[in-house]
Amino acid sequence: MDLKEIQNLIKFVSNSGVAEVKLETGDVKITIRTTLEGNTPDITYVQSAPVAPVISQVAAPAPAAAPVSPVAPAAPAADDAKYITIKSPMIGTFYRKPAPDKSPFVEVGSTIGKGDVLCVVEAMKLFNEIESEVSGKIVKILVDDMSPVEFDQPLFLVDPS
Repeated sequence: MDLKEIQNLIKFVSNSGVAEVKLETGDVKITIRTTLEGNTPDITYVQSAPVAPVISQVAAPAPAAAPVSPVAPAAPAADDAKYITIKSPMIGTFYRKPAPDKSPFVEVGSTIGKGDVLCVVEAMKLFNEIESEVSGKIVKILVDDMSPVEFDQPLFLVDPS
């Protein structure tokens, strides 16, 4: 994780109303805690032995009317096991189109190649094109347009055959 990604994560957490975010990826552990007043976050950064990527989130105490955003969906069903899952490389807002008046990058049934742009994830007013690392056919789009996404959240199912 580079400094820019960490700074984007801190800003996102500060603005999201979340009380605490813990991120473990590779040999890096980051914990970001914010106060209820939304003041400067308290950040803990630890280097440790390599571990599998994990992210956990604890929602801030909020009024009963405030909705809690869902976390990554459950593991795919057994029939989805033959498909490749394309996941979000960052936290941000998922967009299927390059602009509101344009058509989506891909649809269910679209054939994609390695390097094709699948969507855009916006983080801190930066629009990051997410490119495919595999070739195949889009079987399922797992996220609604203009929805918030988490790091490593499944976005697409691709049939590589």
